[in-house]
Amino acid sequence: MKTCLVVDDSRVIRKVTRHIVESFGFAVEEAENGEEALAICDAALPDLILLDWNMPVMDGLAFIQVLRQRPEGARPKVVFCTTQNDVAHIRAAIAAGADEYLMKPFDHDALQMKLQLIGAA
Repeated sequence: MKTCLVVDDSRVIRKVTRHIVESFGFAVEEAENGEEALAICDAALPDLILLDWNMPVMDGLAFIQVLRQRPEGARPKVVFCTTQNDVAHIRAAIAAGADEYLMKPFDHDALQMKLQLIGAA
């Protein structure tokens, strides 16, 4: 079974996203910040990471920069799911190694389309 890590400081967003991703057949883990997400990745690297930008402790951009430098860190598909919608943020996310970018709020169909685009659906 494919695995997904949902990284967001909002418990509500994590639960809603978990429900959507589980409907795609993924086993889902959750983290509330980038530091917690790195610990989960150290234990078992997921196939897919859905990543918020603005979080306490370690934000999404710092997380992906650390992840992509690690052995096997290029393997997971990473989709930023955030309210940051300006071109500078999108460019920074892609430059740091994000595979795609999805604006919040999103729904089942929007996430499914992004996952299909990156070959993760």
